[in-house]
Amino acid sequence: MKLTGRQGAVIGILAAMLIVGCPYSLSRVSATTTQEQLDKAKQEKAQSEAQVNAAEGHKNNMEQQKQSLEGQLGRLNEDLGDVSDRLAQLESDIEAKEEEIAETGRQLEEAKQTEKTQYENMKKRLKFIYERGEQAYLEMFFSSENFGDFLNKNEYIMKISEYDRNMLEEYTLTREKIAQKEQDLIAEKADLDEMKVQAEEEKKKVSSMMAVTSNGIANYADKISDVEAAIAAKEAEIKAQEKNIAYLQKKLAEEKAMSSLAANSSWRDISQVQFDEGDRYLLANLIYCEAGGEPYAGQVAVGSVVINRVLSSVYPDTVVGVIYQRKQFSPVASGRLALALAENRATASCYKAADEAMAGMTNVGNCVYFRTPIPGLTGIQIGGHIFY
Repeated sequence: MKLTGRQGAVIGILAAMLIVGCPYSLSRVSATTTQEQLDKAKQEKAQSEAQVNAAEGHKNNMEQQKQSLEGQLGRLNEDLGDVSDRLAQLESDIEAKEEEIAETGRQLEEAKQTEKTQYENMKKRLKFIYERGEQAYLEMFFSSENFGDFLNKNEYIMKISEYDRNMLEEYTLTREKIAQKEQDLIAEKADLDEMKVQAEEEKKKVSSMMAVTSNGIANYADKISDVEAAIAAKEAEIKAQEKNIAYLQKKLAEEKAMSSLAANSSWRDISQVQFDEGDRYLLANLIYCEAGGEPYAGQVAVGSVVINRVLSSVYPDTVVGVIYQRKQFSPVASGRLALALAENRATASCYKAADEAMAGMTNVGNCVYFRTPIPGLTGIQIGGHIFY
């Protein structure tokens, strides 16, 4: 049954909507699109490797900083040990000095008491001599056996008085020495107390520096861990990219082989092709999606690529089969073709280009691929596409 133009268009739209659900990945015809993807994949892999190298360098730098901080922490530990030892020694010295001060205080009190006792005894003797006066001398005179004995007794009394004075002076001097020693010990303890305060401040400072250094080490350790995780993730990404590159290289080789096979395989004449009425509608909208902004010659060229595939024995033998062949035309994969078909976005020039291509006209010879230009790709350039 022959289809009307409207019926063919509806069938084309329905077919597009059914097939668009299939996964597609290429932006133009597969061979050149795969090359573009391969180039992009290699570039992304190179970028990933550069990022890994940069991260490794950053990690090495942080490890050096961490090692430096660990060395600093070790030195601070030694300093803290020295300060703690010095504090312990100072505390021991202060304790000993306090005991010495206490003992000196006791000695001072004893010396004061001895001095006081000696002073009281001397006063009593002086008072006795003063109160007895001449009577004492008379008694001593009359009790003496002779004058020599009297002189001896008088000399004895004078020696006792002199002894009292000497002892008082000695006790006074001893008390003063002990008092001076006590003052010296108190001053020495004050010096020790000041040294202890300084040592405690130094200990606090070292402890604070150790805390800061320890936090710095922990911070670097966390950052290094994060960088290592990022490097591991990036290396996994590189492996995936390498796998993708290998896949694309294999796919590109297959597509190039397919292109070569097409060039060397049998071709039908355009007169042997039976077009359905919906083919014009479908081809015109594909041309619009692929080359709507290209010059008219570029639109004809896109149509010619589709028809060349229909004519080649390597590809499907219908317009629908060629356009919806898996992973060939990106507008099919992206859904743009389905939208164009639903709204008939094809312009008059797109329909005219479709008509000329379906009539057997080609301005790209037997080319079955096209893409945007890339370095090293040769072919027929029309507008923004290379055809080959």
